[in-house]
Amino acid sequence: MRIRVVLAALVLAVPLAAQTADRARVPLAPRPDVVRGLYVNRWAANGNRIWQLIDIAKRTEVNALVIDVKDDRGYLLYRSSVPLVRSVGADRFTPMPAARLRAVLDTMRAHGIHPIARIVVAKDPLLANAKREWAVLRRSDGKPWLDAHGNPWLDPHHRGVWQYAADIADEAVRLGFAEVQYDYVRFPDERRLLSEARFPLAKGRRRDAVIREQLGYLRERLAPSGAPMAIDVFGATTTIDNDMGIGQTWEQFADQADFILPMTYPSHYPRGSYGIANPNAEPYAVLDRALRGARVRNRAIEGAGTVVPWYQDFTMGKPRYGVAQLRAQMQAGYDNGMFSWMLWNAASRYTVSALKPAILEPSEESPKWIARMASDTAAASSVVAPLKVPQAMPDTARRAVDPPR
Repeated sequence: MRIRVVLAALVLAVPLAAQTADRARVPLAPRPDVVRGLYVNRWAANGNRIWQLIDIAKRTEVNALVIDVKDDRGYLLYRSSVPLVRSVGADRFTPMPAARLRAVLDTMRAHGIHPIARIVVAKDPLLANAKREWAVLRRSDGKPWLDAHGNPWLDPHHRGVWQYAADIADEAVRLGFAEVQYDYVRFPDERRLLSEARFPLAKGRRRDAVIREQLGYLRERLAPSGAPMAIDVFGATTTIDNDMGIGQTWEQFADQADFILPMTYPSHYPRGSYGIANPNAEPYAVLDRALRGARVRNRAIEGAGTVVPWYQDFTMGKPRYGVAQLRAQMQAGYDNGMFSWMLWNAASRYTVSALKPAILEPSEESPKWIARMASDTAAASSVVAPLKVPQAMPDTARRAVDPPR
């Protein structure tokens, strides 16, 4: 028994990629034409919840899971062979055993569930503390700038920040993930950053130009694997006319990824957005305006990525979100020709009763969209007024972006 325990410990100590080195590389699973996914945090992935979420996918329209491979604390899901991951200890916090990850991915593949690796980029306090030369720096003393939660951020100007994310993505695809979704591809979203931080590598460049360049690098790195690249962006980017100080402008990033995922959560829109007194209480109206904006802007961008909206399956303020609110968001997407979606709940607990047994034909999901597409004139006149937000979004406009996301 003691020998068995020692051997098990040795296996866990070996990076997952090394443990699977003798296996043939898992062929890349094709991406379904319509993808409907659920976010899976690392706690859910490591516990029994993952099997419950797989079961939901087996019996509903859900056909994808977005699994935290690197979360916003900087922790990796499994033991890694990426040198920097190992040197900063990012894979030492309750890593998923290789056998378990293989079982999860194999089970998903067997049931046609698309496995997506979520990799957080700039919000990584673990790496920012370990490599302070990559952190956003204070103007006053050159020490790392800290956000409202007392955590340092990585400076998006540093190529090493993006190389780290790309190395992790390469490994995730080799292990069986079929798509990479990069999150926090931006600068911190606090107004005081403008006056408190300095960026020695900026060299006069606009922040959205920096993000565009770095996204291009990520796409170039991922291309040989054949895996699609997706990026998460602020929901306001679909209609806003500036980069909000975070470096995200639709025209600058839309053609730098295969899939663009705006986080269009009604609770995150300030009162009065799109002329709606309480956006959180009118999910269809908010999503219809936001996604119409994305659709119209994409038409003017050659090679723009496909829009796949994130929907809110959590409650923040009144009313309490349930079946009606979730289906309203989905319907707004369908009525704008967006039949793929992702559901976000930070705890990975979802409103299963809002899900249909299977994905329907577009004509069944949205007769309105079919009629709209039948008329070129109607499609060409679908415009939406810009959502006016200051260059640096004030706290009241951001509506606590970080807690649920």
